[in-house]
Amino acid sequence: MICNLCPRKCNAKRTEKSGEGFCGLSENLKVARIAPHMWEEPPISGSKGSGAVFFSGCTLRCVFCQNYEISAENRGTVITPEKLADEFKRLEKTDVHNINLVSPTPYVNLIKNALEIYKPSVPVVYNSSGYERKSTIESLKGYIDIYLPDFKYSSNELALNYSKAPDYTRIATDAINAMIQQTGENEYNENGIMKKGVIIRHLVLPNHTKNSIGVLDIINDKFKNTPVSLMGQYVPVYKAEEYSKLSRKITKREYNKVKNYMVELGLNGFSQELSSADEAFIPDWDYK
Repeated sequence: MICNLCPRKCNAKRTEKSGEGFCGLSENLKVARIAPHMWEEPPISGSKGSGAVFFSGCTLRCVFCQNYEISAENRGTVITPEKLADEFKRLEKTDVHNINLVSPTPYVNLIKNALEIYKPSVPVVYNSSGYERKSTIESLKGYIDIYLPDFKYSSNELALNYSKAPDYTRIATDAINAMIQQTGENEYNENGIMKKGVIIRHLVLPNHTKNSIGVLDIINDKFKNTPVSLMGQYVPVYKAEEYSKLSRKITKREYNKVKNYMVELGLNGFSQELSSADEAFIPDWDYK
């Protein structure tokens, strides 16, 4: 296949054994973990968990990525769309609230194949970095019920330095707008579990509260009614210690500054406890 699924538009040749694009992925479907997951937002995980499918590879490869073993090193197991459809069925039988596709962008076409074989009776979540082509998001209409995008950067300089994506802010803004246009107003069941819609995530980085405040300003201006999930789970892993400003966890003062600004803007949503900044919350990658 020739791949232009993500905003990098590599026009890269992806074969059965290798890939020439930024992500370095072949044309095969590759997963690192498929299991119920309890650590998403309350309307996603609820009391029974989210049926998470962690895909290998990523279109950003952030230098601070907690999942770097699968996102940057592409570790995982190759499966077919037919097998993925079977895994959707298996997850459903565990009584999870949804099927949660984590970092799915490089596999959009194969995931659609799996969803054509079997569309789960529970909502399907597209859980991504926010670095998405508008056309790719539009192609998912009818397949995806809930979008869970990151909005990482209001500073393109940081996006370039940490994710090699100097156009991140514009791209993410356009992509999230397409997601909201597609799903419409958020809907929840009688227990507060999400049925459809969008939640925007933002991870606060150490020494970069200005970036976080800028992200909240953009959300307030463009997506005022969309819930925000403010995350304090940052831990310095992967290449983070090579960058002086990323080499520690965020402080309580930094986090409260951003949380207080979110309240000041009147944005709805969620905020993590700083106790979540622990490597113990990073999943075990069993490649099963």
